[in-house]
Amino acid sequence: MEAQATFEVNTKKGISGSTIKMIAIIAMLIDHAAATILERMMIQSGIDPFSANGIGEPIAIIYLIMRIIGRLGFPIFIFLLIEGLEHTRNRWKYLVRMAIFALVSEIPFDFAFNLSKTEIFSGRIIDFTYQNVFFTLSIGLLTIIGIQSVGRTEWKMVGKVFMNIGITIVGMTLAFFLRTDYGAIGVLAIVIMYLLRKKKTLATAMTCVVLMFSSFLEASAFLVLLPIDFYNGKRGWNLKWVFYAFYPVHLFILWLICLAMGIA
Repeated sequence: MEAQATFEVNTKKGISGSTIKMIAIIAMLIDHAAATILERMMIQSGIDPFSANGIGEPIAIIYLIMRIIGRLGFPIFIFLLIEGLEHTRNRWKYLVRMAIFALVSEIPFDFAFNLSKTEIFSGRIIDFTYQNVFFTLSIGLLTIIGIQSVGRTEWKMVGKVFMNIGITIVGMTLAFFLRTDYGAIGVLAIVIMYLLRKKKTLATAMTCVVLMFSSFLEASAFLVLLPIDFYNGKRGWNLKWVFYAFYPVHLFILWLICLAMGIA
């Protein structure tokens, strides 16, 4: 397989990929703790953090701060996805691995976000109204693989551009109809970071711009420019399987906490 160019790095200083991965994991945990525990508590108390009755409420303020911090996670996931694609020996196995974890994560994801305790205890363990972010990453990865394949053809540049636009639209449409986390905007953000990967700072900034179309809270995602800009291209600790396993495990634990608190 022909090697692909990846993000530029400064090997003299900076932080490793594992450190960036830990930042993403912590941000995701903070975000999901707010979206599960605090959100359920506010629902029971009749508090809406985005309306007048939530203004000044301590729990609403804490909730918003945690969700803002959580916005750092997805751009880093995209960055790591593209780095992983660059260093994998087999891009199709990489895609299959992502898809498998999407499926494995769906039940704990539905427990945490989509299903009530009554539904779960009555035997319903999966819901197809909203899918986890690994589906978005998988679709984005498949879209990039399609773009790579077009790049290896001998077509004229105009033909390649139109094919790449078509492939991106198909990926975005698939995410939209599957109702994945971040949806079509998430897939577009993945493609943008991949296409601009030779300019790391620009790629990250434009990815954050795209994500802002999904929510005004995504403005805080620009903070990821700092850790990504200091990426030194080194792997660091081997956290690949920890990273994969953490996603479904932490969601299930958060649901258990909600269950123990009587707010599931």
